[in-house]
This record gives sequence, structure tokens and C-alpha cells, in this order.
Amino acid sequence: MATLRKGDVLLIDGTSRFSVAIKYLTQSTWSHAALFIGQPEDASKSEQEPNTLVEADVNDGVRLAPLSLYQEKHTRICRPVGLNAEEIDQLVDYAVSRVGNQYDLKNIFDLARYLIQKPPVPNHWRRRLLAIGSGDPTRAICSSLIAQAYHSVKYPILPEITHAQSLDPEKRGRYEEYLHIRHHSLFAPGDFDVSPYFRVVKPTIETGFDPYELNWGEEPNIES
Repeated sequence: MATLRKGDVLLIDGTSRFSVAIKYLTQSTWSHAALFIGQPEDASKSEQEPNTLVEADVNDGVRLAPLSLYQEKHTRICRPVGLNAEEIDQLVDYAVSRVGNQYDLKNIFDLARYLIQKPPVPNHWRRRLLAIGSGDPTRAICSSLIAQAYHSVKYPILPEITHAQSLDPEKRGRYEEYLHIRHHSLFAPGDFDVSPYFRVVKPTIETGFDPYELNWGEEPNIES
């Protein structure tokens, strides 16, 4: 808890059948993602553990959850770089406002089709062959929910990149790189890990790791 900051993405290595399927389909260690929304102001007054995560659960849909839910799991913290406090608040509010929405199982099946085997057709036609999710704005999966939250403040995750002639009159004739927001339904949990715009945060280092303070035991005397 001491290492997490509001707006961090917590990736989880799940062990359920559903989690194993997602990891297989996405070829990633991570099967689930949750957004850390920070401690509520009245957390110290309550005897119960506060809900500090917002996530999309298969059974419950978009919900708030306590951090202890994943204390026994292998996790990773991914932190956006360059956002100010107001933008962090805005993306967190976006995600929290979706609490109560349903889980989009159709999105999982479509994502599987997209990831497993792309058909042998030109790139610009492939997206037309994919029905993206249920089309219902009140449904989401864990990664698409967080992707939408970040897209609400124009923050990149894994944008599509195109090259075209510059729109700047002073750069006429030159080609520039343009980023385009990828549809939120095509994001998987592992995308936050491989994104060049998120920093991987390691709690041991963040809390002040000092290699000289380690208490090493004696090496066993192994006869040669």
C-alpha cells in the first residue's frame, strides 16, 4: 500500500481457469488488471479495510475491491509518467463512475479471435472482420475499463502509429509520426506492462533498498 499511488495499474497473475486462458490468449504473465484509486478520506475512521481498487470482475461486473484481495498473488505495479494530479483524479473518477456496469464476455471472445490468428488479409481490412465487444457501453472487461479511463485524459497506452505528411505549413513535404488511440476493447492486461509510457514500480526499491544491509548466511562448505 505504501508504494502504490493513485492512478497506478495493478497487474495480477491469476491462477483460475479463466485467468490461465487469458494468459494463454495474450501470451502474457498477467491475467487481470485493476486501477488503484487511493485511500478514501474517512479510511482511518473505519474498522473495515477500505476499497482502494476499481476493477471489472467476471461475476460481479465493475466493482470496488480491497487491496488485500490480491495480497497472496504475484503482482506488478505500472505507473503513468507525466500526468498531473488533476488528470489522475479525472481518470480515476471516470473508472469509478462505471461501478455497477456488467462484464463483457463477448469482448473476451472477440479479443481471442484478434490475438490467436489474424486472417491472411491486408492490415487495413482486419479490423472490419472483428466485431468489437458487445457494443454495449455499460459492459467492460478489466483492461478495457482502465484503457477507457486513460483515454479519457488522452494518455497513450499502446497507440497505433501512422506516418503522413506534416500538417504544419512550415514542414510541408515532410512526413511526421501520428498516434491514434486503439479501440479500448482490444487491450489486454499485459499491454500496460509492455507500454513505453508506464513505469514498472518495484516496492523493494521504492522503499529504500540497500544491498549492504542484507543479512547473508554462511555459504555451505561444498567439497569439490
